[in-house]
Amino acid sequence: MVGPRLQRLLTYLRPHRREVALGAAALVVVNLLGVSLPLLVRNAVDELHGGFALGEVLGKAGLIIGLATAMALVRLWSRMLVFGVGREVEADLKQRIFDHLLRQEPGWVQSTGSGEVISRATSDVENVRRLLGFAVLSLTNTALAYALTLPAMLAIDPLLTLAAVGLYPLMLFTVRLFGGRMMKQQRRQQEALAQLSDLIQEDLSGIGAIKIYGQEAAEQQAFEGRNRVYRDAALGLGRTRSTLFPLLEGIASISLLLLLAIGSGQLESGRLSIGDLVALILFVERLVFPTALLGFTLNSFQTGQVSLDRIEALLDRKPLVLSPADPLPPARPARGVVEARALTVRYPEASRPSLDRLSFRLGAGELVAVVGPVGCGKTTLARALGRMVTVDPGQLFFDGVDITRLALEELRRQVALVPQEGYLFTASLADNLRYGEPEAAMAKVEEACRQARLEADVKGFPDGYATLVGERGITLSGGQRQRTALGRALLVEAPLLVLDDALASVDNTTAAGILAEVRRQRNRTVLMISHQLSAAAACDRILVLEDGRLVQEGHHSRLVSEPGPYRRLWDREQAQRLQAA
Repeated sequence: MVGPRLQRLLTYLRPHRREVALGAAALVVVNLLGVSLPLLVRNAVDELHGGFALGEVLGKAGLIIGLATAMALVRLWSRMLVFGVGREVEADLKQRIFDHLLRQEPGWVQSTGSGEVISRATSDVENVRRLLGFAVLSLTNTALAYALTLPAMLAIDPLLTLAAVGLYPLMLFTVRLFGGRMMKQQRRQQEALAQLSDLIQEDLSGIGAIKIYGQEAAEQQAFEGRNRVYRDAALGLGRTRSTLFPLLEGIASISLLLLLAIGSGQLESGRLSIGDLVALILFVERLVFPTALLGFTLNSFQTGQVSLDRIEALLDRKPLVLSPADPLPPARPARGVVEARALTVRYPEASRPSLDRLSFRLGAGELVAVVGPVGCGKTTLARALGRMVTVDPGQLFFDGVDITRLALEELRRQVALVPQEGYLFTASLADNLRYGEPEAAMAKVEEACRQARLEADVKGFPDGYATLVGERGITLSGGQRQRTALGRALLVEAPLLVLDDALASVDNTTAAGILAEVRRQRNRTVLMISHQLSAAAACDRILVLEDGRLVQEGHHSRLVSEPGPYRRLWDREQAQRLQAA
């Protein structure tokens, strides 16, 4: 029975079976030529020993050179085929992993850690590539070399053959012994380099904070420490290599000396010709490299298998949020009506639900605020509306349709979610604004920018809309980043706009202007999550959450006039304003 790992490898190789078959055939040809050449040399030497003509010598030399050239070309072709298959599988795997990650819910990606995910998508995929390229080529080549070379050597002289290859197991053991250490040292060096790169990237991104707090010396010391770790790892790997390769050369030299010592006696007794000894020497040298390489190959094979298991574990992870198998069509026209019926959301391993039997309704074109203390479930509600978290069927409806029955792509076209930390890409400002609608005309981009009150800022940028936004929007202020993310959401014209504290870094005057602009557009429903109760006071209704439950609902004027959580929050905000004044 074929093992599961082998089945997976065969699955990866199946799309490239033609190249694999051609590569295997080329390896057979290479090894047949490799065995033929020493035998041709033997015959030529023996014939020349008894006298020769110049034309005959040139003919035999030409034949040997021609076969050697053909073998080199076929070997090159076989390597290109086999290594090419490894590269193809690497590209396929990276694409599969990337597509798979895009289907996962954000919470899992964030909790798993980007470093772990990137490690599987890069170093583990690289190990699998080596497994299917270098390891397969080396194992196949070694097997063919021994299968074809040993019979030819034994046919010439069994005793000399055993004497010559008798030390090869020692060579293999040495490579295995040092190979494992070299793999660990190489991995340690890669990890040290990754930590060094992480520190450089982090310091370049946070150069402002370093300058403000005068921590240049501390960062230099941290870099020096990591740089020293990388240096020591690289030196350790170099020392191991410097020890291993002379050892292998010594073992190969001893094997050759044994062959010459015993072979000279065979020559004197007449049981061996000069051509036979030359052929045996060439055969021994032919087996040295595959034997030495076999230890590294086995290490690569084992490492590749471990990486294969890690990749498969990642690919086997099923996303908790999936599009339904038979999605329902969304309501037409879309109105942005939202209804929650005892909506309950619990994160994995959480002691209590983040949303507990929440029920409310948002009418078409309403501007509704959601307020409450930290940890009351406001952000979870925003994520639930876009199905960024698991929502059970029958609890949340969009225009009368259960959102779990809508295709994810269709639902997320209807819901524009603006988080507090809107992520900006390293691209132009215009491209960041049109991210949700890449083909949007420039006039539409400018209108969205105007609605987000970003127009005046753009005029001050050196290249206007073509201004390059640095990594994570580092070249923009906090308020500019938030308004850019808001403009991106306004551009797609979704019927439901969810603002998850998306105006926290915007001054009150600008925030009021944005909300006024949003109110004028009655073609979309707006759910605004905010800690600024002064902004919530201008909304049609306010939902007050506490411990994941809806504890109050109504207009600001009514809520502030009656005892309860909202009035406590309002009084606290007013007191903070007085203290700040």
